[in-house]
Amino acid sequence: MSSRITQHELENYLWGAATVLRGLIDAGDYKQYIFPLVFLKRISDVYDEEHAAAMEIYGDELLADLPENHRFAIPGGCHWDDIRAVTSDIGSTVLKAMRAIESANPDTLPGVFGDGDWGNKNLLPDSTLSDLIEHFSSKTLSIANLPEDELGNGYEYLIKKFADDSGHTAQEFYTNRTLVHLMTLMLEPQPGESVYDPTCGTGGMLISTAAEMKRQGKEWRNLRLYGQELNHGTSAIARMNLFLHGITDGHIAHGDTLARPDFLNSKGDLQTFDVVLANPPYSIRAWNRAAFARDAYGRNIWGVPPQNAADYAFIQHITKSLDPKTGRAAVLLPHGILHRLAEAEVRRAMIESDLVEAVIGLAHGLFYNSGMEAIVLVLNANKPVERQGQVLFINAKNEYFREGVQSFLSDAHQTRILDAYRHFSPELGFAAVSCLDEIRSKGHTLAIPAYVPVARAAAGEADSLSVADAVAAWRSASAAADVALDDIQELLAGGTK
Repeated sequence: MSSRITQHELENYLWGAATVLRGLIDAGDYKQYIFPLVFLKRISDVYDEEHAAAMEIYGDELLADLPENHRFAIPGGCHWDDIRAVTSDIGSTVLKAMRAIESANPDTLPGVFGDGDWGNKNLLPDSTLSDLIEHFSSKTLSIANLPEDELGNGYEYLIKKFADDSGHTAQEFYTNRTLVHLMTLMLEPQPGESVYDPTCGTGGMLISTAAEMKRQGKEWRNLRLYGQELNHGTSAIARMNLFLHGITDGHIAHGDTLARPDFLNSKGDLQTFDVVLANPPYSIRAWNRAAFARDAYGRNIWGVPPQNAADYAFIQHITKSLDPKTGRAAVLLPHGILHRLAEAEVRRAMIESDLVEAVIGLAHGLFYNSGMEAIVLVLNANKPVERQGQVLFINAKNEYFREGVQSFLSDAHQTRILDAYRHFSPELGFAAVSCLDEIRSKGHTLAIPAYVPVARAAAGEADSLSVADAVAAWRSASAAADVALDDIQELLAGGTK
């Protein structure tokens, strides 16, 4: 029987497992033990779900267990129920089951369960493992109960919780699924297209494209999904996530996308894609700028970004990864890329390429572990004629609702932003369309307040302007002043000849 598990229920369920381990191992190591068990449970429950569906068709146990009826093979004695029945040396049993499942699925699950020290009874006594297994046995993690990327969301939630519990700062942002849904709707992936995420995490953005097409009644099984992820454990979870969602043409690579892009064509150049959805790590400093300056894949098409912010390195990688005829991208980025002086030349070259279709400013709090505001940069390798030479700016910072400390986009918020993007027309205080000449006149800034005036407060009330908007507006005005000063100096120089 289906019993849809809400995101809140799942988070409580997962965090409940962490409380079982508290005091035994360091909080930073929780994920080495919790996630492998979660996915072992998931595999077993999905196998049972598939078995039940096959039984309805064939009415025969042997036929229902045929490999073609299952996403993954589970060798005898390795099912969750087999492990739950063990009362001694539980850790060794768990480890053997995990290794056997990896071996039985060599194309999909190699190394997916990690290298936790399951046989160490001082670390994980049988009593603790038994409690952990019983805790996880309290819910059925079937596809019917968790049909989208809820487990991936739960993973990212726990990353934050583990970091909070251990006193460290989480390095991974949770990408709000209401925001991912909006980005997917904007790019309109079609059957048979290729979709790429260069920093894919647990694969949530890729899964969102398939889920949205399924909701629309379109053929989604022939989507070709590609992702690369730096963290080995996270990339393993992404691989499992895609397969558990019925995506057979999914390709997840492990590695540093900037240093070693994995997806290349037969000539050794970057493979190109129809759709790119991405949320790269913001403004990282630890990247190889010198190597990018002489990049073997020609990704420095607009220049070399500063060492203290690799954002434009990711943007240029994404640009080179776009199919020249069909490629379009939606990328989550920090506000700073719109106006930072250190990136002025790279930004100018990007704008002059006329690939930028839209810049959308978002509300605060759309990420689990950050109250920051971000933007969506929309790139299009083949803009419609009527949009060429123009950029749409949308100020959607007031489009959100709150649940506790978390912000979300309601259906109405998504619809308003999506309509503005599709109509590509001005809307007072919300959207503006600017030509390249106007953007040049403002010093090639993309700061949204420079194009979408901030709506004034009601009479008798003080105007409201955030610090970020104030800084952006100041930088925009400063850049425009610099351009005007250059024009005056050029005019004066010409007059003295």
